[in-house]
Formats: sequence, structure tokens, C-alpha cells
Amino acid sequence: MYSWIWRHIPFKQWPLKAAVSAVLVAAAGALLWYQVFPAVEPLLPFDDVQVETNDPGADTTIESPAARPSASNPAAPAHPTTPPQQVLPS
Repeated sequence: MYSWIWRHIPFKQWPLKAAVSAVLVAAAGALLWYQVFPAVEPLLPFDDVQVETNDPGADTTIESPAARPSASNPAAPAHPTTPPQQVLPS
């Protein structure tokens, strides 16, 4: 296919043929970028992200920073709600 295009470019000098080939590649890229890709983008599932879990015991709540115990809040529980992270030696 590329050799057919190269043979049918109407110039005899290879620098002119290379320039016309570069223009053809740029035109094909622009056609894809501005016409084809926007037209098919609604059909592609890239923005349809869903995270599901089958674990009924999975905790999906997010603890707010205000709910954490502090020295100024004596009513707060004395134990942390999340276990400390374990640091592994490297």
C-alpha cells in the first residue's frame, strides 16, 4: 500500500515525495483526531468506571477526621479505630 502511494505521488524528486507523504500522514492523523475519534468516543467504555464488591462484610464508610480521638475531646474513645500500619524491613 505504501509503495503504491509512493509511486502515485506526482513528483519525481524524493524530497518532494517525502513532503507530500508527510502532509498525507498529517491529514490522516487530523481526520482521525478531529472527526473519527470524537464520533466513536461515546461508544467506548473508558468513562464507564464501576467499582463493585461481592464481599458483604466490606466496610464502605469513610471516617471523617473530626471523628478521631483527640486530647481536647475527652468523650472520644481511647483506642484508634484503624490498626496501625505495619512497617516491613527492607
